Amino acid sequence: MDFQLTDEQRMIKETVYKWAVNELGPLQEKIDDEDWFPPDFFKKCAEIGILGITIDEKYGGLGGDVLMQTLAIEEMSRICPALAMSYGAHSNLCANNIYKNANDALKEKYLPPLVAGEKVGALGLTEPNAGSDAMGLRTRAVKKGDKYILNGSKIFITNGTIADTLLVYAKTDPEKGAKGISAFIVEKTFPGFSVSRKLKKCGMRGSPTAELVFEDCEVPAENLVGQENMGVNVVTSGLDIERIVLAGGSVGMAQQALDYSVRYAVDREQFGQPIANFQMIQQKLADMYSRTEAARLLVYRAAEAAQTAPRGGKGTELTRFAASAILFAAETATWVCDQAIQIHGGYGYCLEFPVQKLWRDAKLYEIGAGTSEIRRMIIARELTREEFARKSQR
Repeated sequence: MDFQLTDEQRMIKETVYKWAVNELGPLQEKIDDEDWFPPDFFKKCAEIGILGITIDEKYGGLGGDVLMQTLAIEEMSRICPALAMSYGAHSNLCANNIYKNANDALKEKYLPPLVAGEKVGALGLTEPNAGSDAMGLRTRAVKKGDKYILNGSKIFITNGTIADTLLVYAKTDPEKGAKGISAFIVEKTFPGFSVSRKLKKCGMRGSPTAELVFEDCEVPAENLVGQENMGVNVVTSGLDIERIVLAGGSVGMAQQALDYSVRYAVDREQFGQPIANFQMIQQKLADMYSRTEAARLLVYRAAEAAQTAPRGGKGTELTRFAASAILFAAETATWVCDQAIQIHGGYGYCLEFPVQKLWRDAKLYEIGAGTSEIRRMIIARELTREEFARKSQR
């Protein structure tokens, strides 16, 4: 296995980090204190060419791979996890899913403005009564003439208050369960679409999260993504990539918490010497580093697999890789950030020091895109699937 990044991957990694330090770093206090989203954020992302990393050049993208996308989120998350999450929802959950699943006409219409930062993207899957059980969604889509009429609501939608273009899932045949789901591209200007409320979060402040309402929302029939009742394929393949890319964000937060801790341990003196000389602090730093590196390699391996493996979903190796990557990376990030607070002592618990913010941000990735408990269920299911099949044939 080659552990070296390509020149192009390394360039993305370095470019995004330097840009985030210069452009996002000075805004951190305002973003977190005021739950503020910089209105020119996506335009600035477009200027450095990172809004369409995985999208073909004909639509304005870079034509890069999933690892490049993951690296971009990792580096941005070191400086501003909240905006990195909004960036991921736009570039990966919305734009990349459209690129992978929509017909040419839809791609030509919606991808260029998304890649250029002229429009903001979001994904509408989770509902008030359908979180971990994503296939249990209740939003309905009924075809009437040349339109689909959507009714229902979505919750915890990243970019919900600012999105122009949304990839939305709804039941077109409730009797078929998961096999009766379809995917649609919805514009915020469509009649019947509205933002019900912006949600207040303890972390990832600055990334707008909202509840959306569809009340007799009129969606042109040509905005159906893929085939009717085949939306589950879009969901499952998209979730695997989402988990890998977001896991990169966890790695970035863990790395930043480690960096802060090393610096603080060297600078902070107690009993006449730097606390970095104390064995218990050394143990924490060593464990934080080892777990962060292990998480990074697991995530990179999953991202590489996403380029060569078949579409994800039940029964695929990619699903197992993706679930294990985000499970380990997310829990590692929360743990590393917790250790960082402990190393910083009382200062770590104060708002003026950034490690507490990293912990608040990191915790979300143990919940979003499938909870840690669901991820463990997925991994165990995939590990035992073949054995159960063999057992049934005995």
